[in-house]
Amino acid sequence: MPHKKVNWIELFYDLIYVAAIATATHTLLHVEDQTIPVEYMVKFILIFIPIWWAWVGQTLFVNRYGEDTNRDRIWMSVQMVFVILMTASLSVDFDTYYLPFLIGYLGVRLVVSIQYISAIQREVAERKMVAKFLGYGFLIGALISLGSLLFDSWIKYFVLYLGISVDIVVPLIGRKHIKKVPINTPHLLERFGLLTIILFGEFIVSIVSIIEVEKNQWNSIGILLLTFTLVMAMWWQYFDTLEKKVNKEYKTSGQLIVYGHLIIFMSMSVIASVIQLGFLYDIGKDVWVAIAFASTLIYVGGTSLVFHKYRYKTNRLKLKHYLLLVSVNIGLFISSLLLPVDKIIVLIQLACFFVFYAYITTKNK
Repeated sequence: MPHKKVNWIELFYDLIYVAAIATATHTLLHVEDQTIPVEYMVKFILIFIPIWWAWVGQTLFVNRYGEDTNRDRIWMSVQMVFVILMTASLSVDFDTYYLPFLIGYLGVRLVVSIQYISAIQREVAERKMVAKFLGYGFLIGALISLGSLLFDSWIKYFVLYLGISVDIVVPLIGRKHIKKVPINTPHLLERFGLLTIILFGEFIVSIVSIIEVEKNQWNSIGILLLTFTLVMAMWWQYFDTLEKKVNKEYKTSGQLIVYGHLIIFMSMSVIASVIQLGFLYDIGKDVWVAIAFASTLIYVGGTSLVFHKYRYKTNRLKLKHYLLLVSVNIGLFISSLLLPVDKIIVLIQLACFFVFYAYITTKNK
């Protein structure tokens, strides 16, 4: 399969999502009575999923049908306007910004649907059938979400996310047909890698935020070294696997990459929030420790889910590796709860865990 190059407008498109991801991540920075209310955790999920799916929709269209023509660039430019509107409307106060958010999100999804329907005219055989299935399937999901305007109170949100859920499930329903038009694996992995870089940017924001307010210079240096070690270990584990350990010629529907990265991205956002929560907010230690190690374990699960199938067989982690990682995570979690250790020690444990994870994944042959 020839390598489809990421074009410049795709990179520009990604930058539009920087603010959207930041807004979703900052939703978790609401502490009341030394804990994060469940309400804000739910809102984090409800904000993050439409962002991820809006980005995925255009990325997958470009991957399968994009030709980097003037037509494609114009459609992507139109979509950027809707992405900006959607991003500007993201808020924990859903009611106030509901209409502009709905217009922005539906604009993004309708553009993708129109692109697929337009592709029907120029494609043949399986490619034509898949374009038709996805184009009209996504259109149905968008129309269901549009129907939320007919309702008030919680019902409109139910209808909105019912449409989003239908949208997300459409490719899964048609998987047996979609896999006949496999993704361009190198391009898709590169695109997700680029968005992962944006998520790593949230870690840098967290680190800088702490250093800016930390009065003790030695504490600042220590926190900087620990958090940056954690980030670099995550980066090393992810991108060493992406660049050296996966078979980019593997032809699939790409759904493991797409849906697995939702887990990766959400857990990364939570871990980035954990860094700030531990040192800038009055959050209970037990709550903070639980969120930190739970999100870390979810990240391990997400990266394992995405990359295991695509790894060369000689590079695949074995069951003993996964059991060891889970055991170490749980052990550090329990020790952090039971022992009288401060947050710096917990941060050291988190950094060491990610270094250990990077070591196992990069050295495994």
